[in-house]
Amino acid sequence: MEERVVGTHVYGSLYGIPKDLAWNEEELRKIMVEAAKASGATVHAVHSWRIPGSKGGVSVIVLVLESHLALHTWPHYDYATFDIYTCGSHTDPWKGFEVLVARLRPRYYTVHSADRSQQPLVPIEEPERVAPSDAEA
Repeated sequence: MEERVVGTHVYGSLYGIPKDLAWNEEELRKIMVEAAKASGATVHAVHSWRIPGSKGGVSVIVLVLESHLALHTWPHYDYATFDIYTCGSHTDPWKGFEVLVARLRPRYYTVHSADRSQQPLVPIEEPERVAPSDAEA
């Protein structure tokens, strides 16, 4: 059996998260690393930044050898978005999602997933080429 890339992308929105947590950059970093590890991914680097102002927030990006996790918060709106994209049959981004819900405690959420696996190649037949007629030339 031929090997192929296996990937799953879980993404969505978290509503009603606690404001103090949505501003806590250090805690959000810890939560995202925990989510990465729960997914079975190997953490390579963590980057985060705080965007000041009444409508600012915190963003955290976790680069994993298998792809990435991202979280963006808008504390003013008690809102956050996330995505967890992992490759490899040894990973399960749904387990990372469970960590986010347990630790960020949203009142409700939306979640979606996409199969990002490499699909078998289907050869495309070359269309038959018709030479232009003398009238078209």
